[in-house]
Amino acid sequence: MLKRPDDQTLAKLAAVYAGLVFGIYWIPIRALEGAGFPGLWATTIFNLASVLIILPLIWRDRRRFFPGRLRFHVICFGTGLGYALYASAYVYTEVVNVIVLFYLMPIWGFLLARWIIADPITPARWWSMILGFAGMWVILGEGMAFPLPRNIGDWMSLSAGLLWAGASLMLLMDRQEKATTYGAGFIVWAFLITATLAGLSTGQGTLSPANWSLIGEVMLWLIPFALIVIVPAAVATVFAPTKLNPGIVGILFMAEISVGVITAAIWAGEPFGLRQVIGVTFITVAGVLETAWLLFFRHANGKTTG
Repeated sequence: MLKRPDDQTLAKLAAVYAGLVFGIYWIPIRALEGAGFPGLWATTIFNLASVLIILPLIWRDRRRFFPGRLRFHVICFGTGLGYALYASAYVYTEVVNVIVLFYLMPIWGFLLARWIIADPITPARWWSMILGFAGMWVILGEGMAFPLPRNIGDWMSLSAGLLWAGASLMLLMDRQEKATTYGAGFIVWAFLITATLAGLSTGQGTLSPANWSLIGEVMLWLIPFALIVIVPAAVATVFAPTKLNPGIVGILFMAEISVGVITAAIWAGEPFGLRQVIGVTFITVAGVLETAWLLFFRHANGKTTG
């Protein structure tokens, strides 16, 4: 009889699933922009669909949300801001840039965990980071150029990774709420943040207004997509950090890079040649190395090691 996977295994599977789903997030975001919701308005509508779906959950847990614990709202604000910056970056820069700059996150996660909770950086984690960054260098670097942020979208993605690393560590240390409650919290905060920034930007004339006459037409496809794909991925995103080192979470999320690069090449016309193939291969290996390392040593030595 098959045994039920333990919590850490489930958390790793959740992280990989979330990474795979995030790899196609750019598609609805770009579709919303093309439908008359420019810049931050695209992310706002994207998040609004998720909020509408989780309203019953928010009502059920209303005492946890209003007023709720300060630490809970700090965590949700951090993850919500990171999520908002990440999703919004897709309309300001290339898909590949968004993904690879966000995935500088593992190094911040491993270093924060080492500094704050004394979690060791094991050989497997070092190799995962090396392979991951080698893949990023191959994908973004041309010649000897280091893939530094070049525009506002790049900086948004890099900042999102930093925020996620810090918030993931707080989730690992907190664990006082269910994953569904954390997921609902960061979706609500992400919506509030993007709606506020979009409104302010439009009021100041730096962002074009949304075409609200098309909101009904857009919601006809966006709400089902959010129900089936976005909300489950959001819960998986916050479930994984409650069980795993934030650096491991970042490495497992790297599945998104392969999906994002390939789908962007197919549907957005972004380049996908030998350089991208080599980089994606490095990153994919980095994403599975931690688990493969542990499985190998369990079988070889009969115990778990780094």
